[in-house]
Amino acid sequence: MDTVKTIDRQHEDLAAELSGQGVEYVFASWIDVTGRAKSKCVPVQYLGPLIAGHERYTPRGMGDLGRMTPDEDECVAMPDPSTLTVLPWDRRFAFMAADLLFGGSGSFALCTRSILKKQVEEAQAAGFVMNLGVETELYVVKEPTGAGYLEPMARSGYLRPTPAYDVESTLDAMDFLHPMVKAMNETDFGVFSFDHEGGDGQFEFDFDYAESLRMADRLTLFRLMVKQIAKQAGLLATFMPKPYTEAWGSGAHFNMSLVDAETGQNLFRDEADIRGKGWSKIAYSFAAGILHHAPALSAICTPTVNSYKRLQPRLADGNVSWAPVWAAYGDNNRSCMLRLPRNRPCIENRQVDAAANPYLAAAFLLAAGMEGVKKQLDPGESVDDLTYNWSDSSAGEAGPARTRLPRNLLEAIDAFVADPLTHEVFPAQFVSAYAEMKNAEWNSYHAQVSDWERHTYLTMF
Repeated sequence: MDTVKTIDRQHEDLAAELSGQGVEYVFASWIDVTGRAKSKCVPVQYLGPLIAGHERYTPRGMGDLGRMTPDEDECVAMPDPSTLTVLPWDRRFAFMAADLLFGGSGSFALCTRSILKKQVEEAQAAGFVMNLGVETELYVVKEPTGAGYLEPMARSGYLRPTPAYDVESTLDAMDFLHPMVKAMNETDFGVFSFDHEGGDGQFEFDFDYAESLRMADRLTLFRLMVKQIAKQAGLLATFMPKPYTEAWGSGAHFNMSLVDAETGQNLFRDEADIRGKGWSKIAYSFAAGILHHAPALSAICTPTVNSYKRLQPRLADGNVSWAPVWAAYGDNNRSCMLRLPRNRPCIENRQVDAAANPYLAAAFLLAAGMEGVKKQLDPGESVDDLTYNWSDSSAGEAGPARTRLPRNLLEAIDAFVADPLTHEVFPAQFVSAYAEMKNAEWNSYHAQVSDWERHTYLTMF
């Protein structure tokens, strides 16, 4: 049965109000697997029919997920009016998040927002809500020229080991940073800091945490905002995890916490912690669930061939990468995949990178953590030493269990398909389409002969 709704008079009034504010068009965007927003552009006077679900799509194959099939039924985009936002960098447009309903009724298997909503509802039924804060990192460069060399928007100079937190470098980039922060604050992000990060032209924005679905919606808007404001400044913004061989990678650390669904009380702190760290059994079990599924999670949290250039113990200059290599947790230990920070009641997952679709990553992480809570899993003792000094040969030594994160996308996809939790979180059509898509990505990459290979082997043999 088609679920297109009757047009609500209140939405017609809202259309008139928006029009009076200068809004001319509205997007109700569904999000493809790459995290890109997809939508028809609807004149504001048709906001009522848009919210009622009158816009239809043939979305299969978008973002390379699945194969286009022109003979199947369409999907209806069902907007969430609570997410409606006037875009501050161009007030002619308003933006909403939307779910895809196959044939206008059941959820579309490839709808990334619906996948997260299902996990949110299951956690809610068990009495939990996951809050999420994300540390967003990205590079802003001048438009590529010549051989595609990426020139940072503002060079920080010869600052070693890193230009991170450098005030002069931040000031040099304010033509981009100021309109970004202004737009974020106008759309209720609650920006509390921003800075120049470790690479030339790399920046991070930190803002208020929110319930996981709300945060994923916010990150979708953030990506659109970053790219458009950069373009207005004649620049290019990229969430590519590792755009330079020599530089730092761009992560998107997920800071996760569970709260009581009724009271809102954070459930991750406990002063009676037998380990003496101040964390609750729920927090430890949540971490254990994520660590148990770390290899499969990689396929979603670090989803590209390029992602695994970031997940290396050291940079080209020998400095540690600050990105995780082993599935381990530590008390304020930033070399671990999971960090239990001392200054906030959440678990920080440093594995997730800037290319991850926030809906898919949040869904899989929530499911893995909740499995740990339900089974009362224990992660063992925390890791205190620098994991970058670990080796495969030391994996069997006494101490916490050591699981190496996948070294490449192929290993991650194999783990993804083999993990039973994958098939509980994602519809069967999604799993097969995603595995096919990512295997094709790996095969395409692996078939290319690189400059490194020519430099190393051309005269050797």
